[in-house]
Amino acid sequence: MPDATAEWLDTAIQNIAGVSLGPSFESIGRVEEVGDGVAMISGLRDVRLNELLRFEGGLFGFAQVLEPDLIGCVLLDDDATVEAGSNVHGTGDVVRVPVGKALLGRIVDPLGRPLDQGADIETQNLLPIERPAPAIIERDLVKQPVQTGTLVLDTLFALGRGQRELILGDHATGKTTLAIDAIIAQAKSDMVCIYVAVGQKSSNVKRAIEALRTRAAFDRCIVVVAGPASSPGLQWIAPYAGMTMAEHFRDNGQHALIVIDDLSKHAATHREIALLTRQSPGREAYPGDIFYAHARLLERAAKLSSEMGNGSLTALPIAETDAGNLSAYIPTNLISITDGQIVLDAKLFQEGQKPAVDVGLSVSRVGGKTQAPVLREAAKTLRLDYAQFLELEMFTRFGGIPDTHVRQQLKRGAHIRAALKQPKHMPLRLADEVSLILALQNGLLDPLSLDDMDKLRTRLPDFLNRDAAKLVAGLEASGQLEQEDHEALLDTLRRFVQSLTLPGKTDESPK
Repeated sequence: MPDATAEWLDTAIQNIAGVSLGPSFESIGRVEEVGDGVAMISGLRDVRLNELLRFEGGLFGFAQVLEPDLIGCVLLDDDATVEAGSNVHGTGDVVRVPVGKALLGRIVDPLGRPLDQGADIETQNLLPIERPAPAIIERDLVKQPVQTGTLVLDTLFALGRGQRELILGDHATGKTTLAIDAIIAQAKSDMVCIYVAVGQKSSNVKRAIEALRTRAAFDRCIVVVAGPASSPGLQWIAPYAGMTMAEHFRDNGQHALIVIDDLSKHAATHREIALLTRQSPGREAYPGDIFYAHARLLERAAKLSSEMGNGSLTALPIAETDAGNLSAYIPTNLISITDGQIVLDAKLFQEGQKPAVDVGLSVSRVGGKTQAPVLREAAKTLRLDYAQFLELEMFTRFGGIPDTHVRQQLKRGAHIRAALKQPKHMPLRLADEVSLILALQNGLLDPLSLDDMDKLRTRLPDFLNRDAAKLVAGLEASGQLEQEDHEALLDTLRRFVQSLTLPGKTDESPK
């Protein structure tokens, strides 16, 4: 016992000897006003932009506006516990979020706190939500494909790893579904997927999560949710937090895909915060830095060079338009930032053409460089053929009997449009897409009625697995098709189409 007492005494003396007995200085601010998720603070003259501030009761916020006499602080939680006159302390740090494998398969808020009633997330890695984008010298060419499983995207507007492709459209035209399908298509790839919901209805978020749980590889997904009832601060940091979580995988040589749903609501939150913190309004009452807010976010998506680990981060931001107006402030900003846009048309959606992609207004500025060679070769004239069909169809509405060649073009175009239809949450494999396009371009589908196209799309994967398993495996592995394999696949497709058209043969195809 005396030995234990002596040991304790030695430890206590060492601890006391390390304590500074001199005066200490701490800067303390004071809340002047608070409301709507924003607090105006006096004092704290040494606070930096975006610095994390701590309020009495443990609530945190970050400095968004620095004025000579006041600091505009955005709160990260409910402001019910913050009152005018309470003290505020600077932390000297910025907002950080947890990153790493511990987040995979989890639903979290923008600060990394669990929302799925699961265990606490244990990770020692915390990174700032605001990080510089990779320099040009650190980037590589975007040339590896991202197979979205959506035929109209993979054939006409191919995406590459490291690309930023904007999804635009009116309310309820299938924007989220298109992005969720791209995540589901990565179930057997090496990509980690992050879905960020900003200000979305709880019912919509629930449906998206359910689709990911049942159809995607959810153990390689992270869902970040900042609902409409969340504080403006949480909604504002959500895209930046999701980008930081995705960058961790990219910087470690892996590949990530992030969907931000959506940046229109994020822009509205940015405007709300700006007006509450008394910043000068500009066009449509948005502050002057709204372009920079989204540019510095999306520039972080990139394909890194081999010296930096060869990782990639692909971004699919979503934005909502009003009555199809692409020239509005936020859509034009985002179009100028990204590497292309997929435009969804409300009229096509109402006519049943889903996904309702407007092939005239949509574009990918990377395009065929990232396509699998066999798909690029098969679809090389598809967009031109479809555009000519749409033009001919418009003219034939005025009457008149077109000649045989025009009738054939109209029939082929109608089959292309039917093939581009696709049920939601049912992405196609590369082999299925190549087979459909080859069958279209070689006229194998001309004998089919348009009603048979749905039957063909449903039964094609099983038929290929049964009658062309070796071809399918080679195509999925290499993305290429040798000449003899090309002919063999066409023969297989010819037999499949015959089984759909000949009387008594339909039931022989796999169900």
